[in-house]
Amino acid sequence: MPVTLRCGHNFCQACIAHALETQEVSGVYSCPECREKLLGRPGLQVNSNLQNIVEKLYSKQPLMEEFTIHCTYCVDSPRAAVKTCLDCESSFCNDHLKVHGNSDGHKIINPTASLEDQKCSVHKAKLMFYCYEDAQCICIDCCLAKHMEHDVRPIDEASEAKKGKLRRLLNVLASKEEATDHKIWNFQENMRERQEKDIELAEKATALFRNIRRHLEVLEKKVLTEIFSGGDEFSQHVSGVIKSLALKKNELSKKMRHIEELCNMTNPITFLQDQKSDREEFCVPEEWDKSYLNGDSNRLLNTRNVDEGLISETIHSGLCDIVSDLSTKVSLHEASDILLDVNTAAANITVSQDMKTVTLSHTDQYYPESPERFEDGQILTCRNFSSGRHYWEVETSDLGDWMMGLAYASIDRHGEHSWLGENAKSWCLTRYQNRYSVIHNGQELPIPHQCLCKRFRIYLDYEAGRLSFYELGDPIRHLHTFAAIFTEPLHAAFGVLEDKDDCWVRITS
Repeated sequence: MPVTLRCGHNFCQACIAHALETQEVSGVYSCPECREKLLGRPGLQVNSNLQNIVEKLYSKQPLMEEFTIHCTYCVDSPRAAVKTCLDCESSFCNDHLKVHGNSDGHKIINPTASLEDQKCSVHKAKLMFYCYEDAQCICIDCCLAKHMEHDVRPIDEASEAKKGKLRRLLNVLASKEEATDHKIWNFQENMRERQEKDIELAEKATALFRNIRRHLEVLEKKVLTEIFSGGDEFSQHVSGVIKSLALKKNELSKKMRHIEELCNMTNPITFLQDQKSDREEFCVPEEWDKSYLNGDSNRLLNTRNVDEGLISETIHSGLCDIVSDLSTKVSLHEASDILLDVNTAAANITVSQDMKTVTLSHTDQYYPESPERFEDGQILTCRNFSSGRHYWEVETSDLGDWMMGLAYASIDRHGEHSWLGENAKSWCLTRYQNRYSVIHNGQELPIPHQCLCKRFRIYLDYEAGRLSFYELGDPIRHLHTFAAIFTEPLHAAFGVLEDKDDCWVRITS
């Protein structure tokens, strides 16, 4: 009865039970097919679909037995034949085959009920030869009648020759199968490594942004603290002043009401004889003028203005610290100090005084002779890179053809193979006739889209063997990444190709 394990493989119930009993000694159970570990002795579930197929097969077994080939010489109790002799046109069981074995030269094949396909359809004679020209088996009569001029071989020889070819083909296919398996394994390993690197990079990026958010939160709290520092004390002080002024205001209101009452008196004698009014109602306390009514209150209100300049400086300084810390963690350094090396400049290009711009020239510059000087249109930088991760930015002219990239100092300086990308020692991005492409070792790969921006970034990770080009548009667009094993220090390299005065390349980092 067919049963299924959890991994999906099917076994005979008796066979898998015996296998599990053998594994019971070690206490570790596994599938005999895929070796998947099983927790404890697994339960065996009957595969109903497979069981139905087996039952149908057994139900047809009697019908199949009707086609069993029997021994020609077993008359009383026929037994199944194991071989058929083409010469005798008889089938033999094991016992009768031993007796027939003394007949030398007879052709013995697996048992068959029909011998017609072993005979010539025309002459009814035994097929003994193979004609290579007509690709058919023939008898001796056919050989004498139609195939005298053809390449005819004995059928056994032709069969062995064909088997030999098939065996050689089998060996070739086996080697190809092995190579294919190796490639599949390599791709699977590369995919696994890529996935692991992606996960690792994602974890690093997540931790990095988490750290940035933490620093920003700390900076935010610091700025808010500076903004509100002293605010409570100032508020209490102002509240006290307001309360004091409110009391003075009440006194003034009372005095004003009393004065209004005096002004409303109708008896002038009574009004004029009130000496108290002369002493109190017709004067204002001198300290009021000095403390509250002469502008001191305005100066008090201006004593706690926030220093916006100090707050801006705190924010700027904090952000600079965050960026500095970020640059340390990503180990990405802008190569701001790369300068063009005039000793490598071709005679038909000019170099700016700041050693940042190369321009194609109509006239010979008459540079001093140097073995490092290029024959035509190219230049290297003084600085080289032999480790680390770096980037620099480059701007180009609207017109003209140019190249930018990296090269070993050992690159040829003369001949066709001295051009950037046309050898194994340089990698470049180029614009030629307004079409963009990347080139290395003479292999050119077109960039699938038009670059509208004239600013580019070159990124180098020396240890990882990665050289990438980016278009600094909106958004920034990745153009191509070369993968290589760098074996020498690398110099930034540039070239201007078309004969135009306004064709130039500038390092902007």
